[in-house]
Amino acid sequence: MTRVVRRALGKLTTAAFTLSAIKIAHTIVWGFFVAFIFAICVFAWAGKLACAALAIGIVSIEVIVLVVNHFRCPLTPIAARYTQDRRANFDIYLPEWLALRTKAIFGNLYAGGIILTLARWALATW
Repeated sequence: MTRVVRRALGKLTTAAFTLSAIKIAHTIVWGFFVAFIFAICVFAWAGKLACAALAIGIVSIEVIVLVVNHFRCPLTPIAARYTQDRRANFDIYLPEWLALRTKAIFGNLYAGGIILTLARWALATW
């Protein structure tokens, strides 16, 4: 089976294959949390505060993971084992400019979603 897969992938080395798998997983996880960050804003705007709170809780799990790992994704050091590249996007399939700014962009959107949710909740309780 391994030979068949190797032949199908051409001359892709084991390290390159592993790095690609890590980058794919990292990109999927990133997309999952970005979707939830946007969902927070959409749910809050629509007044679906329970859904917004659930989305906030799901994203907060990722925030805790990042805090525990010194604001680095736990997949980054694993990917680093398979390449010498250290550009901002060496471990994820994102444009480099976005990989450089992803915490700032989506951290602010997350905070804004929380603020919007709290504002809608405050208005609903008055």
